[in-house]
Amino acid sequence: MQNKKKIVVAITGASGAIYAKLLLDNLKALHQQVDKVGVVMSDNAKEVWRYELGNDDYNNYDFDFYAKMDFNAPFASGSAKYDTMIIVPCSMGALGRIAHGISNDLISRAADVILKERRKLIAVARDTPLSLIHLNNMKIITEAGGIICPASPSFYSLPNSIEALAQTVVDRVIDLAGLEKSSYRWND
Repeated sequence: MQNKKKIVVAITGASGAIYAKLLLDNLKALHQQVDKVGVVMSDNAKEVWRYELGNDDYNNYDFDFYAKMDFNAPFASGSAKYDTMIIVPCSMGALGRIAHGISNDLISRAADVILKERRKLIAVARDTPLSLIHLNNMKIITEAGGIICPASPSFYSLPNSIEALAQTVVDRVIDLAGLEKSSYRWND
């Protein structure tokens, strides 16, 4: 069996709480591949989750949750050896702060740590249209070793619900994180 992963999930206030919920559900189901999941949510992320999903079920996950200003969280330091950070959804504000090294909260600090340690950062950008500033920030993060994974669902699996459509993005993120999960594969 592969080494179990230590994963940071950051949830920002961009629209797309369904992506965060599905990712947490999937990480729970993939527990045999995951050693630890640390979660940090912005205040806006909690508001968006409640508005879009109609609940506060983020409180019901058995993961380690950290306050947005908790710089004592293990993944605020490279010595904790978290493998992967997934920001889902990733607001353009968070993306800009990360691109420019502004570590003013736990999300941006953890992303800074992941990049400096040359580990895997996956930013699930959820905004449209994109300005030149957004594109340049994505370029900076990509050049620093991060992965920009736009929340662009695929349709070739013929999803029959909003959740199934959103799952196509989450399946891609799970692949990028190096986790094994049965999902639709083109022409498989």
